[in-house]
Amino acid sequence: MAEEDDFNVDDLIDNLFKKDAEEAVILTDRAVKQVLKIKNDESIPDDQFLRVGVKGGGCSGMSYILGFDYKNDFDETLDREGIKVIVDKRHLIYLGGTVIDFKDGLDARGFTFQNPRASTTCGCGSSFST
Repeated sequence: MAEEDDFNVDDLIDNLFKKDAEEAVILTDRAVKQVLKIKNDESIPDDQFLRVGVKGGGCSGMSYILGFDYKNDFDETLDREGIKVIVDKRHLIYLGGTVIDFKDGLDARGFTFQNPRASTTCGCGSSFST
């Protein structure tokens, strides 16, 4: 029987998703500019980070989470163009390589997600399935 001290679930998760964390979320220049604008306009405190994640729901099965939040023990912290981004480690398998952009045109306005791990997306692009 293996000794329990040799096995640590947190270390296993960290090793499995290390590459996913490094490539989890990419912010375009437009997204960075808009996040900084929102942070300044709404006086978001420095101890809150930009949270990117997923939750069950939406017409395709999963929806994206994007907003400011406090870091917790399950979060991986990423630095994107000076913006501290937090992602729950359990969400990394769904978000690897996701590009977040900000559109400000006649046909669309708001943040958009291009997720290479999504097998289907809804028409509005706010939900997906893998």
